[in-house]
Amino acid sequence: MTDTHQDLAAHAQEKFGESVTAVHEFAGQITLDIRHDRIIEICRTLRDDPGFAFEQIMDLCGVDYLHYGRESPAGPRKGPRFAVVYHLLSISHNRRLCLRAYLDDESPMIASVTGIWNSANWYEREAFDLFGFVFEGHPDLRRILTDYGFIGHPFRKDFPLIGRVEMRYDAEKQRVIYEPVSIEPRVLVPRVIREEGFAKD
Repeated sequence: MTDTHQDLAAHAQEKFGESVTAVHEFAGQITLDIRHDRIIEICRTLRDDPGFAFEQIMDLCGVDYLHYGRESPAGPRKGPRFAVVYHLLSISHNRRLCLRAYLDDESPMIASVTGIWNSANWYEREAFDLFGFVFEGHPDLRRILTDYGFIGHPFRKDFPLIGRVEMRYDAEKQRVIYEPVSIEPRVLVPRVIREEGFAKD
């Protein structure tokens, strides 16, 4: 860990104490695992404290760890299934920071940070739409990429790749209608057949 990263991690642990549950460094960037119930306090401090000065949120995304590590010799990952990841930028200090907050599996909810960084508005709507995460206090939490009548959250690992319904415009009814999926599930990986070791007459 570089001196800059060590200073940042030390300052965060000093300010937030047990609310920082882990610190990771990867690809030249620090990630702090934090308690989701302290998200507002932590983000406001990260923005307003001159030692942090993270003026911008560059992205916010959801993660579903449902099958993570299942092929690993150590076995599948243990712990919460869902997380929200915040990508922050400090223009003043020319550095980036990731925050990761794990959510409850049954009811993935966390407070909205739109009051701290207004640009988080559409990011949170996207995570709500695609993962089903509820951001409490969001001013207009509704779907942003899928149709209003869409059922489910397509970025969850247990959502079927072919979807659950098809949508098409019906000229007779003059409206969009939903129908059961008509395509057959298929494997899109090409089959390779080798003739090695076979004698040709």
